[in-house]
Amino acid sequence: MKALLLTALLAVPAAALLPDEENTIKVFKEASPSVVFITNIAVGQNMYMDEFAIPQGQGSGFVWDANGHIVTNFHVVQGGDAFLVTLRDQTQLEAQIVGVEPRKDIAVLKVTKGLGKLKPVKVGNIEELQVGQSAIAIGNPFGLDHTLTHGVISALGREVQGAGGVTIRDMIQTDAPINPGNSGGPLLDSSGRLIGMNTQIYSRSGGSSGIGFAVPVHHIKRIVGQLVTYGKVIQPGIGITILTAGQKYYLLGDAAGVVINQVTAGGPAAKSGLRGLKRLPSGRVVLGDVIVGIDQHSVKDYDDLYNAFDRYKVGDEVAVKLLRDGKTVSVRVPLVNVY
Repeated sequence: MKALLLTALLAVPAAALLPDEENTIKVFKEASPSVVFITNIAVGQNMYMDEFAIPQGQGSGFVWDANGHIVTNFHVVQGGDAFLVTLRDQTQLEAQIVGVEPRKDIAVLKVTKGLGKLKPVKVGNIEELQVGQSAIAIGNPFGLDHTLTHGVISALGREVQGAGGVTIRDMIQTDAPINPGNSGGPLLDSSGRLIGMNTQIYSRSGGSSGIGFAVPVHHIKRIVGQLVTYGKVIQPGIGITILTAGQKYYLLGDAAGVVINQVTAGGPAAKSGLRGLKRLPSGRVVLGDVIVGIDQHSVKDYDDLYNAFDRYKVGDEVAVKLLRDGKTVSVRVPLVNVY
């Protein structure tokens, strides 16, 4: 009787996995080795000049290429003096900063050892994304390494205030649970391709509320490529300095636009005749040009100006719309690298 019962139990098939479950398991197995755990360390000194390490925070990241480049958020590495990258197999590697772009909340680290253990992430394309498709996040929430959460793309084209003080546009919104520690980790599609980098959560409690945001992959590809090649970003501009919001308010109150403070000698703005402030010997300041638009994009403040220029590349020519002596004028100006 016991033999018959044992035979019957062995004949019962294991619970079958649904196709969606099988796919998620496959994505995790293939992508998790590309995800790393990043520890941000500050180096301090005591009264005897002895150095000691102070862990400042932790976050996530992912392997970009076989040369040791690791991508994460700027706010994950901000203020750090040294960085530890922990791989899936718990190998710990020291990393150095290659470059950062706070305005897109992107940073690139590099490890020089253990390169044979690195598995670069597969990179996707944001043009193919649709609201409602699956979104898979892998990261280290609350220090729990290589945690997978699953959801959908809730919206595209969101605008979110970034760590660098300007709005990051074209952000991906997802309901895949994102918590502290997920920052810098990959957001993947159902094929395991990188579609974004988990960056922020919308939460009043500090925990996941079903609204998370990821920097889109097209920003990542452009910025990371520049940081790896040059150590900095190529930022289009016209060769001007502008007044701060407080300085502008003192002159113009709440009026929209960006006040040109100075034009760089020999730069495109100067060659195109743009005018900065004039400071008379008496101390009186005479207003020059106020930028109110770039091509079809209105400009109310520095955030708008930065994001308007960010739509173009060095060498493009744009129509700069100005308020000058109470009139609106438009001047064609070529863009140069002003970083």
